[in-house]
Amino acid sequence: MGNRVLIIDDDEKLQKLLKEYLKDNGFQVHALFDGFDARRTVQTESPDIIILDIMLPGKDGLEVLKDIRRDYTVPVIMLTAKGEDTDRIVGLELGADDYLPKPFNPRELLARMKAVLRRAVSDGRDETAQNKDLFIRASGLTLNKAKQTISTEHEELELSSAEYQILEVLMKHPNTVLSRDQLMTLARGRDFMAFDRSIDVHISKLRAKLESDPRSPQRIKTIWGSGYMFVDTP
Repeated sequence: MGNRVLIIDDDEKLQKLLKEYLKDNGFQVHALFDGFDARRTVQTESPDIIILDIMLPGKDGLEVLKDIRRDYTVPVIMLTAKGEDTDRIVGLELGADDYLPKPFNPRELLARMKAVLRRAVSDGRDETAQNKDLFIRASGLTLNKAKQTISTEHEELELSSAEYQILEVLMKHPNTVLSRDQLMTLARGRDFMAFDRSIDVHISKLRAKLESDPRSPQRIKTIWGSGYMFVDTP
């Protein structure tokens, strides 16, 4: 079972208690006080399970759960106010895996986490396995193959069909120099004539979307005389 947990709760004392308790029980803990950065954090931290409070400032836990479920199947345990059956039911309908009313014993939360993680593994629902064929992640980017979009730390960007096909090939072959002919063949599935320069136009458009300075690209490099290389830095 995975041991990375993301806690989203604005209760500072509860966060501190859970961090210490879960770390003592072998978990790697990342925590947020609100849900505004939840999707980005799921993308960057790849948690195996999320502990999500419904009562959050600015953006409640149900909205956060909706955001997460748009792209991720990572297990979620909701923390609800005692006796709030409506929140519990809505949370389960939106895709929460379990719930726990406050106040609670950390030992019970740990037991529920382990049970949810066991189910996730047995059902093949853990995020890494489930999304292996759906997402490509490299250099701080996430390529969504179903939606044909690319997500940075700050936003999700639309791609044209050609841009998507070329970027998919580049991200599948990180730190590898690919000639124009190789790119076009792998992306389109058929050979293009060597003098076809349309690849350069698409690369330029991708850089405009993905590079902070397209004139000095850090992700999609030109290897003069050879082709292009997608750089995936550790």
